[in-house]
Amino acid sequence: MPANFKKIVQEIPAHVSHLFDKGRVADYIPALACIPADKFGFSLLTATGDRFETGDCQERFSIQSISKVFTLSLAMGYAKEELWSRVGREPSGSKFNSLVQLEYEKGKPRNPFINAGSIVVCDVLVSHLKNPRQALLDYMRVLSGSFDIDFDEVVAKSEAETGFINKALANFLKGNGNLENDVEEVLDLYFHQCSIAISCHELASASLHLANHGNSNTLKESVLTPSQVKRVNSLMLTCGLYDAVGEFAFRVGLPAKSGVGGGIIGILPGEYSVAVWSPGLDPSGNSLAGGAALEYLTTITSKSVF
Repeated sequence: MPANFKKIVQEIPAHVSHLFDKGRVADYIPALACIPADKFGFSLLTATGDRFETGDCQERFSIQSISKVFTLSLAMGYAKEELWSRVGREPSGSKFNSLVQLEYEKGKPRNPFINAGSIVVCDVLVSHLKNPRQALLDYMRVLSGSFDIDFDEVVAKSEAETGFINKALANFLKGNGNLENDVEEVLDLYFHQCSIAISCHELASASLHLANHGNSNTLKESVLTPSQVKRVNSLMLTCGLYDAVGEFAFRVGLPAKSGVGGGIIGILPGEYSVAVWSPGLDPSGNSLAGGAALEYLTTITSKSVF
């Protein structure tokens, strides 16, 4: 880790602030439409426990699709190898909620980070857990070390009321035999996972096990095995940024997962986890300033997975 790491992180807002008003907030989810576009938070946590932060890093926001990393991690402990008979491991190359692709694939989602794939992951959790919503919440609280993290019920309600395409995806999965439980029950978990409100500071902590061979700084035991960490990180690198994953890998060079709430988590294996939040999105649904911030980080530090 470079000696001037603190200085680099403090410089980041100045290098990306010109992008704050260039992106578009995810206004198709009404509860997200009112988030100020100039919000910016950044938190980096090293494997040795050093933390570097700037901006609105303590303010909580809706993590949306970043939650898919954590539901996948939780489900891998239950479904094990059987999960991959129901969900693929390839980049989609299509929009994250594409019905056309799901039909083409005969009801098997291309990967667990597109919406259809994450709905199948939620189905696994509903099958194995008595109270999957609470189990996921407890998982996030333990990983982050913040035990007041909760669902944003306003966001969850807004998603449920406007999530017609997600409902179509779930029903198509059910019609093709790839959903075991009641559609509404599975979607309730899916909409709630997306509504989890968490800060960059907490998200960097929750993600650290992915940079530290499965070991968390908040737990004495491993969260995932090294093999499972390898799989989650590889899926983030190849599938984590919707249909712009190749461009992100080219520019940034980190396994990462974004959400339309404006957040992105990134992992440099063996070194750090990082979380950034800026609500303005590019046309692919990824944070415009957030992506630029991570590109600046890996360029100035000369550290990426490549």
